[in-house]
Amino acid sequence: MHYYDTHAHFEGTPLETAALMERAFAAGVKRVVAVGGSAPLNAGALAVAQAYPERVRLALGFDRDQAVSAAPEPLVDALRQLAAAHPLAAVGEVGLDFHYHPETAAAQAALFAAQLRLADEWRLPVIVHTREADEATLRVLDETPWRGEGLRGVVHCFTGDKAFAAQLLDRQFAVSFSGIVTFRNADMLRESAAFVPDDRLLIETDTPFLAPVPKRGQRNEPAYVSYVAECLAAVRGTTVARIAEVTRENAARLFG
Repeated sequence: MHYYDTHAHFEGTPLETAALMERAFAAGVKRVVAVGGSAPLNAGALAVAQAYPERVRLALGFDRDQAVSAAPEPLVDALRQLAAAHPLAAVGEVGLDFHYHPETAAAQAALFAAQLRLADEWRLPVIVHTREADEATLRVLDETPWRGEGLRGVVHCFTGDKAFAAQLLDRQFAVSFSGIVTFRNADMLRESAAFVPDDRLLIETDTPFLAPVPKRGQRNEPAYVSYVAECLAAVRGTTVARIAEVTRENAARLFG
């Protein structure tokens, strides 16, 4: 089985990261998208992408926690400088989270929209985070021009219902499931996982967060993406091999 983990963050030492990646390769993970979101996460993603250029795709961006004002230009300029020196497979992660910081909603939306415009300019997919911000996320997506063809990006670590998934599919997004789908109280999410069509389905770990059952409570890592695939196979009435195949093909189509 060959897996493609489409979302992992890296902040460990080079030795820790090397051990983590070797465990991933041994578990059948052949590709990983190393994802930024802040200055430290961008640096960690860049380091692992440079260490494993044949196995790791690079995504850089600034997430909702970096939105401290309604003026996103300094962060956009910083992202331009990073991208000028390091080829990207995607812009991300970006997006909205009103669970912890609803008071910065306007600044989050401004930063999100600015990076969507940048992804459109560069003809790159976006990796989107959304939490307790479904309507606002759709509004920003609808108000930001998209000139490309095919998939626009992926909403990662999806936690919504089938109705929200359908709205994202209509807007040319893939939907990625993390270890949350394995949690005991995630019946609604498993219904969403059964609903998303094969050609829009992705899997991820969101390393180092949200380790799946039976590793819940531990530090997550790309090697554990197989547990997400096993859960999706069960709820979709198919085989793990089929989940690995379609998610790998979708990831390659989106990220290379």
